[in-house]
Amino acid sequence: MDYTRFISSPVGQLTVASDGHAITGLWLEGQKYYTATLEKEHEMRDIPVFQLVQDWLNIYFKGKQPEFSLPLAPRGSLFRQNVWNILCEIPYGTVVTYGSIAKQLNESGQGIHTSPRAVGGAVGHNPVSILIPCHRVIGSDGSLTGYAGGIDKKIQLLNLEHVEMGRLGTPYCKKKIEFKRGDSG
Repeated sequence: MDYTRFISSPVGQLTVASDGHAITGLWLEGQKYYTATLEKEHEMRDIPVFQLVQDWLNIYFKGKQPEFSLPLAPRGSLFRQNVWNILCEIPYGTVVTYGSIAKQLNESGQGIHTSPRAVGGAVGHNPVSILIPCHRVIGSDGSLTGYAGGIDKKIQLLNLEHVEMGRLGTPYCKKKIEFKRGDSG
């Protein structure tokens, strides 16, 4: 049985889901694949793990990196799970490319041979937005390609993390992307 709760945030209403122990979903209202992995039978109920999510998000939306982790249990194929695990390793305030994730998987010694496009599909189907930071993945040219919650939300989240888009580091951004600084709450 899944449990759900709505949470208000600066990026709009969020729907969080849990199996009672771990977070199985966190979706932005109206995002692509909204509640796609939510069990058909679910109940709106406030359970203890939801308070932890609320605490984590309160810190995050103040523009700070939360110093505690949450129990996560996203549902998806083994390939998607591997991609989502890599997403969890992307440090706060940094970005990586789809290609660098594909390269990491290809060199993992697990016999995975994939492309940036396949990684993009897995990133796009991430059922635990924000907590599994798919917004930190960009195109090889520094472009903000795709985000299931919308590019405007991706920009908002990257601004919140104070991502320096002019100098990405690895790989170097070929074109400078200008962001309008918003109130980070």
